[in-house]
Amino acid sequence: MKNIRNFCIIAHIDHGKSTLADRLLEITHTISEREMQAQVLDDMDLEREKGITIKSHAIQINYRRGGTDYVLNLIDTPGHVDFSYEVSRALAACEGALLLVDATQGIQAQTISNLYLAIDNNLEIIPVINKIDMDGAMVPEVKDQIIELIGCKEEDILLASAKTGLGVQDILEAIINRIPAPKGDPQAPLQALIFDSVFNSFRGIIVYFRILQGSLKKGDLIKFISTEAEYEADEVGILKLSMEPKGEVKTGDVGYVITGIKNAKEVKVGDTITLVSNPCTEGIRGFEEVKPMVFAGIFPVNTDDFEELRECMDKLQLNDASLTYELETSQALGFGFRCGFLGMLHMEIIQERLEREFNQTVITTVPNVSFIAYTTRDEKVIVNNPTEMPDPSRIERIEEPFINAQIITKPEYIGNIITLCLGKRGTLLNQTYLTTSRVELTFELPLTEIVFDFYDKLKSQTRGYASFDYHQIGNRDSDIVKMDILLNGDRVDALSALIHRGRAHEFGRKLCEKLKELLPRQQFQIAIQAAIGAKVVARENISAMRKDVTAKCYGGDISRKRKLLEKQKEGKKRMRQIGNVEVPQEAFLAVLKLDE
Repeated sequence: MKNIRNFCIIAHIDHGKSTLADRLLEITHTISEREMQAQVLDDMDLEREKGITIKSHAIQINYRRGGTDYVLNLIDTPGHVDFSYEVSRALAACEGALLLVDATQGIQAQTISNLYLAIDNNLEIIPVINKIDMDGAMVPEVKDQIIELIGCKEEDILLASAKTGLGVQDILEAIINRIPAPKGDPQAPLQALIFDSVFNSFRGIIVYFRILQGSLKKGDLIKFISTEAEYEADEVGILKLSMEPKGEVKTGDVGYVITGIKNAKEVKVGDTITLVSNPCTEGIRGFEEVKPMVFAGIFPVNTDDFEELRECMDKLQLNDASLTYELETSQALGFGFRCGFLGMLHMEIIQERLEREFNQTVITTVPNVSFIAYTTRDEKVIVNNPTEMPDPSRIERIEEPFINAQIITKPEYIGNIITLCLGKRGTLLNQTYLTTSRVELTFELPLTEIVFDFYDKLKSQTRGYASFDYHQIGNRDSDIVKMDILLNGDRVDALSALIHRGRAHEFGRKLCEKLKELLPRQQFQIAIQAAIGAKVVARENISAMRKDVTAKCYGGDISRKRKLLEKQKEGKKRMRQIGNVEVPQEAFLAVLKLDE
């Protein structure tokens, strides 16, 4: 055990985590030159295209130093704020972390947020400055930022270039010298933490775990503590680039177990595995349930594909434990699912994966967050979508979730950011200069205001020089109303939205204008209205397509034309009563892009 090291790499998005992982695997000859490619641990097409890590990956590295063989278990983690749940799971399985900072960009908000997660887990932090070979590298300034942030000595900071391999040998030495070996009693009853699971269509669910005490052998009868289900370990082993079966996985090691489980609900990430014959007394604590931030409905384009979509969602949830969903029905869209996501990028990735991996074309409704409504009888109702909103006459008050947002940027963009956040009903709490060229702003913002387009706007206001991170701070009373869209007096429930009263008029007006552009014209006039309760706050008309019924009259008395026009008028009146307005798919997506 004294030769095992478990560590992960944490950093802001695009600071070179996956490239450093590539170099570590290359230098230790864990993978052959034939298997080597860029971002070798990112095995999804989407990860390669977007250049981001979505799922954390574990791999075991064997490294020989001075006649001693060391086993290094590396868990590569994502850097985007939406995937911080993946990071928290990886940290729970490690004793140390490499804190990677880009020499050209310095410390960003997500670096700080992941660092706090690591400190909460009592991990040994090794600071590394990456990309020192680039022209814009500001090594002395970034060193000062790191020293101020974690209070380390200057000589503790390692300099490296993951692209060229410079300094990677020193990182390996530091991992062995500074990160403590795992503690745990090999003779004690088995206690292993599940930190991930993946679905394999041939083998069922493969569970990844880290053993804290005891050991797990092939053929053992095991039990999951929270579900109390028992299984036989058909195969256990360690994680190389592919899975490598072993007879036994010992204390302190990271490995996998296959038991032939087919149902996704039976495996909970954060659960504890123990033996049926000699169980441990309690599960591993300190692992929280995932909290979705953004909710949206996902519906099949064709209602007949619903069952197929349900199977796809089950399989997808296995590879992404942070996705939550439940059944939902809509008048306009039929059967579908109400899904909880960690953020807008997460939502985009799920939609993309459904299309690529499962060939499912889906309609996504307007994303929103969870509100809490208290009725006059003091009942508490959780409102995830507009249809669940109680009648306004029964509502005592409504609470909406608030977040604490950290934005790190250059001083010249402070004005733009404050204007943006105040426009989103935010309050400025704090403004600190980390260095002369870097300032940290702390805001309190309602979560509703940032789920749409806040991140995109922040990037455009600061030319990409701002990083953003947030955490929830609880719910506050707020004046939230339900806004309905009516087409000729009929509600379109998929376009309803829960919105702050102060923003409702503007939002309603923009939405009506957008729908006027997108809805096809009919032979009768269509009235598009945005209404709060019975009060209409905005209206647009789509004029009727005129069919020239008098074309066949060539001369003669005016009463002949009048007769035809009156007949047409009657027909249009009837058509308007029974005519349906088809809402194209673009209209649902348009709501997401209102400000463009």
